[in-house]
Amino acid sequence: MSKILSFVFLFLATGLLVFQLFVGNYILLDLLAAALIIIAILRIEKLQQEALIAKEKVIKRQREIYNVTHDKLTGLYTKEALFQKIKDAIAKNPDVEYWIAYFDIKDFKIVNDIFGSDMGDSVLLKVASWLRENSTKEWVFGRLGGDDFGICLPAGDANLQQLERRFSRYVISNGSIEHRILMHMGIYKITERDIGISIMFDRAQLALTSVKNEYNKHIAFYDNKMRKQVMWDQMISAQIEKAIEEKQVRPYLQPIVDKEGHIIGAEALIRWDHPKEGFLQPETFIPTFERNGMIADLDKYIWRSACEILSTWTGEKANLFISINISPKDFLFMDVFAEVNSLIKEFNIEPSRLRIEITETVMMTEVESRMAILNRFRESGFIVEMDDFGSGYSSLNQLKDMPLDVLKIDMKFLSSSKNSQKAEIILRNVLKLSGDLGLYSLTEGVETEDQYNMLSQMGCNLFQGYFFAKPMTVDEFEKICESKVA
Repeated sequence: MSKILSFVFLFLATGLLVFQLFVGNYILLDLLAAALIIIAILRIEKLQQEALIAKEKVIKRQREIYNVTHDKLTGLYTKEALFQKIKDAIAKNPDVEYWIAYFDIKDFKIVNDIFGSDMGDSVLLKVASWLRENSTKEWVFGRLGGDDFGICLPAGDANLQQLERRFSRYVISNGSIEHRILMHMGIYKITERDIGISIMFDRAQLALTSVKNEYNKHIAFYDNKMRKQVMWDQMISAQIEKAIEEKQVRPYLQPIVDKEGHIIGAEALIRWDHPKEGFLQPETFIPTFERNGMIADLDKYIWRSACEILSTWTGEKANLFISINISPKDFLFMDVFAEVNSLIKEFNIEPSRLRIEITETVMMTEVESRMAILNRFRESGFIVEMDDFGSGYSSLNQLKDMPLDVLKIDMKFLSSSKNSQKAEIILRNVLKLSGDLGLYSLTEGVETEDQYNMLSQMGCNLFQGYFFAKPMTVDEFEKICESKVA
């Protein structure tokens, strides 16, 4: 209406001026025409200002909506906006099979701690850029928070592999340290469309959790078995600290004997007498703690328990040793040598009575530094044993340089072989190799007298297995030692 009036005023003013030309020079008409022109101009300017203000309000509102729905750093959808966009996409395309992918950056905390938060932000921006470059119009993706990202995409989209390859080639550096950026991803194939987007991402995250601490596996698909395992992992992880305090978790000892069948020591194993789940074997909880890093606390508890036991043995038992297991993860979370060395000093134990047992996987990474640690053990008087020799990781080239005293071989190698004759030849030569290198040989898993006799003839030095004794409580071990100690 205001706009129409402005034009009316302008029309009248113009008319008066025209009228003036024909009728004559009248001051009143001049003034009236001038007034109408000014009013029209002012009115038009006001309209322009109102239009500009309205436009600015629209832009401001759009900016506010964008800031709410888009991540400030990366410009990707926020978690809430992403969930809504995915919900809309699934509803719009009922015949399309979708995957929900949840991924994060491996060891992102290390990036921030070592390289700084600016480098961390740079990595996040790079990931956002890769998502834009490798996605198709069917993808919906966003940042869930921190270094977590989410994608909804058509099932089987090959562009997802391209995204993974981008990660595998990305290395950051501060001049002296290099770090490869890797991702872990969990994928849920949408089979139930009515469960809610949040639950879909929970399932993808469960799959992600299952590969968090895997060496060579970076992507996993969700299944119901995985859900049960993750729930189990979460339960026992929450309870382990209390279990240690209440001594539900305690050491068991399995005797180690010489060729004559005399007990010369034991391996410290762990058992959990759970108040609800019953007596838990180590294979039901040790892998969980190795994945989440809690194995270090559990191992320290067993090491201390072993030293405590050794300190109480007197008389003939004072010559017995206990072997303790050191997980590859222990090397990541503590100074293993300092930890063990402080224990033998605290309990006043000879180092040779606390044997150090490692597996071949210890030497998979950081070989030189691990070698140096094992050398420190041997130089300090500890006996170093390699468990599960021949399981597939170590090489003969490594073996000749490794600071070892004992090679430990599992009889499963023979019993699980499809060609027992060839397996027997290999076993015989491994035992011979052990002797030629000046190492003692210890075979575990000996279950029959025939196996014991065969291994003795092959030159095996030490034995462990159910044929001699099962793992037992400390009290039970001390009782059988009275009759079988060498």
